[in-house]
Amino acid sequence: MSLPADTPPAIADTLGYLQYHLQELTKRQNTSEHTINATLVGLTAQLQQLTQLMTAPALTVALPPIPMSLPLVSSPSPVPSALSKQRTRPKLPSPPDFSGERSSGRVFFKSCTLYLCLALEQFSCDEEKIFWTLAFFKDG
Repeated sequence: MSLPADTPPAIADTLGYLQYHLQELTKRQNTSEHTINATLVGLTAQLQQLTQLMTAPALTVALPPIPMSLPLVSSPSPVPSALSKQRTRPKLPSPPDFSGERSSGRVFFKSCTLYLCLALEQFSCDEEKIFWTLAFFKDG
């Protein structure tokens, strides 16, 4: 940009300073836009992969057929001792009845949480867990 000949030097210097910084800001903006676009492309690709995984049919494992020519065994074959030992869980105590007193609330909550975490296989849904917990509300 050309300035009129009678432009004072201070104004010309200020305009040059402003033009330089405008160019620097434009470069930064272009770099930021490039980074944002690259990130957006990567996120779009990840979203497409997740969508494909969610919509893909579940994989099934085909087991080989059991040959029918095998003789039926009348008595069970001995199982190695390492396999015959099944892991046994200790019997979990039920939480104490909850009377509604604030002082016993934390103990009741923690004992219910512990039981629910250790006995997940006993409950098929959250509603069963809630009903089981409510069964201990006795007084109040």
